[in-house]
Amino acid sequence: MGVRDWLMRLVRSRAAAPVVRQAFAHLPDRTPGVLARTDLAVAVRHPRPSHRTHILIVPRRPIASLLALRPEDDALLADVFRLAAQLVRESSLDRAGYRLVVNGGPYQEVGQLHFHLVSDGPPEPGDPSADAQREA
Repeated sequence: MGVRDWLMRLVRSRAAAPVVRQAFAHLPDRTPGVLARTDLAVAVRHPRPSHRTHILIVPRRPIASLLALRPEDDALLADVFRLAAQLVRESSLDRAGYRLVVNGGPYQEVGQLHFHLVSDGPPEPGDPSADAQREA
């Protein structure tokens, strides 16, 4: 098992959940992979993408899951959606199609609420996946 796989297993463990929540709350401005940030949320490239475009939008306040949201988190949710819309526009995902997904229960692998902005839009010219799609 490589270091990256080991770190992913650690991040997904229940024991690491409080640390993961705090890490996102205090993510430095110059962290590699950060695409955008607001006072309430940060958008980063997924470290192990399962889609052609796979962006995580994570609240900067520690929140365990969707079920832990409170009425006073309305501003945070509005901010997450504004940030997602900004990223869709900047990445031209509106033409390709996109989804904004939140996982919960056994589908939530990391103990911090986060949203997945994903797209499997048409491959770029020269992208090796374009050849694989034509052959399928």
